[in-house]
Amino acid sequence: MATAPNRLMTFAEFETLPGQELRQELRHGEPVNVAPPKHGHYLIQHRLRRLLEALAAGAGEVGTEFGFRVGEYEYRIADVAFLSKSRWDRIPVQGYLEGAPELVVEILSPSNTAAEIQDKKEICLENGTVEFWVVDPKRHQVKVSDREGRTNLYKAGQQISLFFGSIAVDAIFG
Repeated sequence: MATAPNRLMTFAEFETLPGQELRQELRHGEPVNVAPPKHGHYLIQHRLRRLLEALAAGAGEVGTEFGFRVGEYEYRIADVAFLSKSRWDRIPVQGYLEGAPELVVEILSPSNTAAEIQDKKEICLENGTVEFWVVDPKRHQVKVSDREGRTNLYKAGQQISLFFGSIAVDAIFG
């Protein structure tokens, strides 16, 4: 017996699913439950938010658990994000950011796969992200990728230079 092929879900349909208080992303038209951050993950998010807000100094907004749309079949959540003031001001009050924030930071969790992180990085860098960071709490290092295809690895004792300032790797991990 043949089964009907699965149909991709649009963002409009995804938005109306029951249980939206659960953390979900829409990945390539498929709804995916995302585990809520554990305390250690949250601590890094909080520290990064404070560090980035101090650097941004009114040039934009920094958020944690920041959701954004990319087309009809993608809704992603950045652990930490920076968005320029001009883009922030254009987000409809009853809407969502269209395209990825200028800075997207992902903090690795045991549930992340390399393929998932790579997919998110590509989507973000192709849709507005200037820098995509992958923070590794176990190794105390940060991998920074940019639109031009460059990737740099930063470790303890180093400074990460970004497009609006710099942050010490050690400050991220406390």
